[in-house]
Amino acid sequence: MRMRFAAIADVHGNHLALEAVLADIRAQGIADIVNLGDMLSGPLDAVSTIEILMALDAVHVLGNHDRYLLDRPPEKMGSWDRPAHAQLNAVQLDWLRAQPMTRVFRDQVFLCHATPEDDEIYWLDTVHPDGTVALSPLDRIEQFAQGVTQSLILCAHTHLARAVRLRDARLIVNPGSVGCPGYRDKHPFPHVVEAGTPHARYAILERIDGAWQVTFRQIAYDHEAMAVLARRNNQPELANALATGWIK
Repeated sequence: MRMRFAAIADVHGNHLALEAVLADIRAQGIADIVNLGDMLSGPLDAVSTIEILMALDAVHVLGNHDRYLLDRPPEKMGSWDRPAHAQLNAVQLDWLRAQPMTRVFRDQVFLCHATPEDDEIYWLDTVHPDGTVALSPLDRIEQFAQGVTQSLILCAHTHLARAVRLRDARLIVNPGSVGCPGYRDKHPFPHVVEAGTPHARYAILERIDGAWQVTFRQIAYDHEAMAVLARRNNQPELANALATGWIK
């Protein structure tokens, strides 16, 4: 039996990247979409983004930045969450609040933002003390997968497109980021993540004769317009990432 769908993640308020990805998904003849969270936070356009997502027939889970919009007052929010929260109304926040942290799609696919138990831990990558971000050891990856019985596991959070096959043949896939090709973080050690191009990213998953196949897609869009918006909103590093795919 064949199963085919698209996975998106880490839109971060970039509605132009989201529109381009959804257009490409339609062009591929794909009807089913799963969204792995971090939908709105950032100095971009949370309202336009959530309007698109609320109208979309898709399956959603929350990311850590989505949770930050819900579990703390604005004065306790970070520099990416506070401007997004200020754009959203009560109906939109209630829609976000209704989304779960994890879920199972069509009995065969486990969905989460980071790891099944923690929305802030990198699953497929490890940050080393010198700031290097590298593929995690297989033992560590498999440890987080304990208790997940589905043959395909989808995660996000790092914004890096990856696919890792476990020793029991389960497949873990991160589709990459739709709207944020680079960022800087301090945890667990200071580091940067850079995709290297400004494209909007997503993945197509297919199950054919019992085996999962993944196709990573990189979609061109008007990234310069979003870079201008980030720069106007006093986020020069994000502006550079949106323009080039690099933080520096």
